[in-house]
Amino acid sequence: MAKQKIKTKKTLLRRVKITKTGKIMKGSIGMGHLKEKKSGPNKTRNSSMVAQENKGHKKMFKKMLNKHGKGK
Repeated sequence: MAKQKIKTKKTLLRRVKITKTGKIMKGSIGMGHLKEKKSGPNKTRNSSMVAQENKGHKKMFKKMLNKHGKGK
């Protein structure tokens, strides 16, 4: 039986961004909706993207992103 191709996880591709240097940037959680009760500084702080530091997560993300995460 032939080995199947690994498909890219499209949901992960939408949630993370890979920089030119290979860093995996992800957005903060809890900023999808219900932002009216959050303070302005809190919204500003949580709206930015943060680099993924965990080596295990990086490895897993690159495997799931398949060709989109290769060579980074």
